[in-house]
Amino acid sequence: MRHLARFHPVGLAVALLSFMASMTPSLLPRPWYLQSVATGISVITGYGLGCLAAWAVRRCGVHPAWTAQTKRIGWWILAGCAVVAIPIFLYLGADNQQTIRDLVGVPRAERALYISILILSLIVAWILLSIGRGLRRGTNALTRFIDRFVPLPVARLTALVIVIALAVVVVNGALYRGVLSIAESTAEASDQSTAEGVEQPQLPERSGSPESTQAWDSLGREGRTFVAGGPTAEQISAVTGAPARSPIRAYAGRESGADVDEIAANVVAELERTGAFDRAVLAVVTTTGRGWVNANVANSFEYVAGGDTAIASMQYSFLPSVLSFIADRETPKLAGQALFEAVYAAWSTRPEDQRPKLVTFGESLGAFGGMSAFASAADMTARTDGGLWVGTPNFAQPWGHITDHRDPGSPERQPVYRDGEHVRFASQPEDVELGTTWGAPRTVFWQHASDPIVWWSFDLLLHQPDWLREPLGPDVDPGMRWLPFVTFWQVTMDMVFSTDVPSGFGHTYGAEAAYLWADILQPAGWSVEQSDRVFDAMTS
Repeated sequence: MRHLARFHPVGLAVALLSFMASMTPSLLPRPWYLQSVATGISVITGYGLGCLAAWAVRRCGVHPAWTAQTKRIGWWILAGCAVVAIPIFLYLGADNQQTIRDLVGVPRAERALYISILILSLIVAWILLSIGRGLRRGTNALTRFIDRFVPLPVARLTALVIVIALAVVVVNGALYRGVLSIAESTAEASDQSTAEGVEQPQLPERSGSPESTQAWDSLGREGRTFVAGGPTAEQISAVTGAPARSPIRAYAGRESGADVDEIAANVVAELERTGAFDRAVLAVVTTTGRGWVNANVANSFEYVAGGDTAIASMQYSFLPSVLSFIADRETPKLAGQALFEAVYAAWSTRPEDQRPKLVTFGESLGAFGGMSAFASAADMTARTDGGLWVGTPNFAQPWGHITDHRDPGSPERQPVYRDGEHVRFASQPEDVELGTTWGAPRTVFWQHASDPIVWWSFDLLLHQPDWLREPLGPDVDPGMRWLPFVTFWQVTMDMVFSTDVPSGFGHTYGAEAAYLWADILQPAGWSVEQSDRVFDAMTS
């Protein structure tokens, strides 16, 4: 009790409520240690808000004169509530996680691990509290020094500005830039390696082959995996039952050019070399982070189009997606714009009746970067013959504009935009069937209701989003509720393991892409049975 007396009781009461709230379900199951981090941050946020509220009341002139006995009773009541509530909500939190695990089809976890959450979350909260108190002591000391020369209010404001500025410099300069520099150096070194089982392609239709202008070693780890993968003409024909061609995959690595424009030019040169503009369909793909392309989306595209395809893509960074997501959102946009404009310029020089269909696709950071080449949905419709955007981040445009201007009555998790005339949203392939006319070209936004990459936003801190106000998606725990601050940290932690779930949940998008590509490309004579065979071939 003497130790607790060092803390503000109102802050502790709100911290306890925050602890309880952090045990409520969110989008995906997560390991106990990530739950501990989310809980620790929620607890210290609650403590800070409680202290802030108490301070505001005092500043309004309210000073309750509690007796010593009343204070002692209050402390015992608070302690009793904690003793009862903490184990109950730890149990409920474990139960919620088991429910979510069953929902997404992953093995259940040991409930005993949730006992560790209390310990680790308190450690996280204590560390954050210590940092906060250290900053407060520094501010107070600086205020006393400045008070010698200026009035006290001015001293307090000056001290606060100085401490905040120093904190920003330390975090942004010493820590943020330092960590980012180390991460980039490490990632660049890792980029020189090649994934196990990946071998240099010998087909001239592939970048990195002996006939390519792009050296195999220059493509980067993900680029080498991309050009060496995918179905052959024989495999496509065996699955679809129709004649097929060998797909073209044109790619340039980060090392191939001084900037994104030069890298994009190298990709176009590869398209020219391989005869890509004579194919039936040409896809422009913006990658994620250090050059990754979703093999499920790329392979199914080639299957559905009978291999009469070309895919143009490039690496624009050495950083993994998670670091690019946090530290560098400008480069993906520049890369997406540079690649599409370069390909579009070359494509436009061909006679209209001799051009291939031009489509676009990208996932996550790649979707964000790729759609940056377009000002609006109308621009996409005017300049492409279709597209498939997968797991689009919440901050992407024109995704945000389209979602915000959805038809009245349609949910945020699955909007209907202008009766689905050209643009449609889907969580599962059957979602594109709206019962209204779907004209060409067709663009699909493929997003799961349980994908934290799609729904994460700073707005979650203080604003309840429509997707949590409306009926929840079938892949989301029905018990999920929006809670100020708490939901933000829960969804933030969900992002860490958003791909460690089966296809159809979270940020895992699989072979179901075959059905969506069939809807987008509308190949002549194509049947649902052929889509089924493609799906089976890719999942077997």
